[in-house]
Amino acid sequence: MNTPVALFLFNRPDTTAQVFNVLRRVRPRTLYVIADGSRADHPDDAALCQATRALVTAPDWKCEVRTLFSNTNLGVKRRVESGLDWVFTHTEQAIILEDDCVPHPTFFPFCDELLARYRAEPRVMGISGSSMRAEPIAITDSYYFSRYPFIWGWATWARAWTHYDSGMSEWTKRRADDWLAAQVETPLAQRYWDMLFQNNYETQHTWDYTWIFSSWLANGLFITPRVNLVSNIGHGAAATHTVNARDPFAGLPTQAMQFPLRHPDTIARNVVQDQWNEEHVYSGKDFRPALFHALRARIQTARAARSDTHAP
Repeated sequence: MNTPVALFLFNRPDTTAQVFNVLRRVRPRTLYVIADGSRADHPDDAALCQATRALVTAPDWKCEVRTLFSNTNLGVKRRVESGLDWVFTHTEQAIILEDDCVPHPTFFPFCDELLARYRAEPRVMGISGSSMRAEPIAITDSYYFSRYPFIWGWATWARAWTHYDSGMSEWTKRRADDWLAAQVETPLAQRYWDMLFQNNYETQHTWDYTWIFSSWLANGLFITPRVNLVSNIGHGAAATHTVNARDPFAGLPTQAMQFPLRHPDTIARNVVQDQWNEEHVYSGKDFRPALFHALRARIQTARAARSDTHAP
């Protein structure tokens, strides 16, 4: 497989081993391994981080391995941002996996083909591996175009990542201009995304909502497969964000993508499928949990600020 794979790690050797077993089957020629460092207040972290790194740095196939390991804990946002910045100084495109996102082997040729097909198409900003459905989507093509980037296994280009704005510098202006009214269709969705974007702007807590905001500013579209190609097996207490083991999207089964791919006739957002996504993945499913996580993020940020203030 020619497209490089970027693999993000932390302290979960059990889930990482399952991801790496799939990589062993598809045998990428280049592997970028990005790892966060241990947390000072978690005594088991150091050994777990070391064990996780050891699993993936000596592949038993011909593969160039490049590593970016942090000696300190950067947190998910800074680690993903700095990791992808680093990856895209070395390559123009990459398939991106985290240590709890187990792909079906056909995820890789799916990404390979579409990375080549849409390489010079600025409207297309990424390729998702997750469909967020247990069953195939009722479309005749192999994929559709969405406003939502599902990042449990995905692929993108350096030219798309240049749109990422870590500090969401445009948010306050866009919020004042009521920009969200033109992005999402319902008052509930507008309130939901306003809350998430404002919280993320204030706390700088996670990278994925920043990526959504950045891509919406660029009028970007994301490819979503008809069948689910990646399963997130990381839900539970050990997770950073996906702590609810009963989440309906936890551990969704994967299915094989059929080839040759059937391509949509036009590059245009599938409004019907995006209505489903908004109602079942985002605001329709998630308003109260999102409010809870927003409040928790603000509390954590405030505690970190107090800790920095009183540090010697």
